[in-house]
Amino acid sequence: MIKKVSIYLVIFIALTLVNFSLYFKIYNLTKKEAHIKKVLAEIAEDVDPKNQFNLSSAPTVLGSVSTEVELSDGRITNLKSFFRKYNSPLYDSADVIIQVSDLYHFDYRLLPAIAMQESNLCRVIPDDSHNCWGWGIYGTTVTKFDSYEEAIQVVALGIKKEYLDKGFITASSIMEKYTPSSNGSWAHGVNTFLRMLE
Repeated sequence: MIKKVSIYLVIFIALTLVNFSLYFKIYNLTKKEAHIKKVLAEIAEDVDPKNQFNLSSAPTVLGSVSTEVELSDGRITNLKSFFRKYNSPLYDSADVIIQVSDLYHFDYRLLPAIAMQESNLCRVIPDDSHNCWGWGIYGTTVTKFDSYEEAIQVVALGIKKEYLDKGFITASSIMEKYTPSSNGSWAHGVNTFLRMLE
């Protein structure tokens, strides 16, 4: 008999705790809904637009006010951070890399990853070549560009036409044509740098 009473007592306590838990959840939801309704009601009220977001410390300006909002592409920030970390002269060309990558519909990280693998982000290149990608460099032949921007444009178009459009769409497959003598380290390096830029 005592066992039955204690079992009923445990069940009663458990049900009471569940009820209190549900009560508090409902109470919190009701409170949250009331708060949301209050905020919506305040928004809906007819507010004098001159005073709505008035800053007391803001100076009075007579005449017209123009505002301009500029959205920044997070990819540019990502590239600039990467280039700054490795002290690369490509820092000022991050936006050009994004533009050509978008133009030719490929991952914006590809050109920087290849540049990192080929030249340590332009820190080890032939003099006055602006050629960070090893593009057209073999034997005694050295392809030179007048600027990093020109190099980015030419290399991006070449990557698009000679590799991506022909089905070379992975670092390993690009490596087979780009640097066929590599033992796989080129593709590994490019993939590593792609991941670093994620």
